[in-house]
Amino acid sequence: MSPSLEEEALSAWSSRWIAADAPDVSARFHPSKPLDLGLTLMAFGSGPSQRVRGQEAWRATLTPDGPATLHLNHSENAVELEAWGPGASWAARHAPELCGETDDDSGFQPAHRTLASARHRHPGLRMPRSLGVFEALVPTVIGQKVPTDAAHHSYRSLVMALGTPAPGSFPMRVPPAAEVLARTPYWTFHRFGIERRRAEVIIRAARSAGRLEEAVTMDLASARKRLEAFPGVGPWTAARVAVTALGDPDAVQVGDYNLPHAVAYALEGKARSTDERMLELLEPYRGHRARVIRLIGVAGITAPSFGPRMPLRNFTRD
Repeated sequence: MSPSLEEEALSAWSSRWIAADAPDVSARFHPSKPLDLGLTLMAFGSGPSQRVRGQEAWRATLTPDGPATLHLNHSENAVELEAWGPGASWAARHAPELCGETDDDSGFQPAHRTLASARHRHPGLRMPRSLGVFEALVPTVIGQKVPTDAAHHSYRSLVMALGTPAPGSFPMRVPPAAEVLARTPYWTFHRFGIERRRAEVIIRAARSAGRLEEAVTMDLASARKRLEAFPGVGPWTAARVAVTALGDPDAVQVGDYNLPHAVAYALEGKARSTDERMLELLEPYRGHRARVIRLIGVAGITAPSFGPRMPLRNFTRD
């Protein structure tokens, strides 16, 4: 069978990686628990700033010390890492957190057969912690009240237009810095399919990015309150940011259209549900509710598309 277009693109992309500049930092760490690098980092999705293939990942990010490109390769119980750019040392130092090394699932005991099976099949699924609050907020705001594919296209277009080339001469883009987005007029966002309301949320957040980043120093409950204090950032947005930027294993995305149905189908076999019923079903797993949601996702569990129409409030996000 001939290789798919995606495989050919990845092969060509990897060849360009080999030709990249020598890394500024090289290191390794040994995970203290099982790790599936690919599944763990796919919490951030893929696009111009991250590529994942099996147990290997490339990530372009903006650290407190400046832009960095991070290459991770997990094999033989070790993660080998290379980093480029002014933020290389910071990215390398925090790579274990990014890979879920600080994630503690010792108190998680799935009672439902579906969850127990998913955990058994994916013991290396960790909750990552990127420590990049504003970086996580931008694509999440773009995803408010629009289809997922449209949100991905908008964010990719924004990064390609306003981001910067990744360090290391590699074909990736670092997401745009807060100061860039803070001075970008709202009408510029229209080019990326982002209307004024979402654009202004991003611009206001960019102007207060320092306050947002303080969330990484807080306990998780206080951090979510800090996030929700920003105009245009409601529970759905705050929860999504908390899961990836802060490694919150308990944040629940209330207000998502599909999530209540998927949770109910996985945990009680019902094709349609509500936020209220979803929270009831997840309550026994408090402290690990986001972990349950991720397991349902990686298990590929989705509710059938038939069923009664739900109230409009279940179609909204923030």
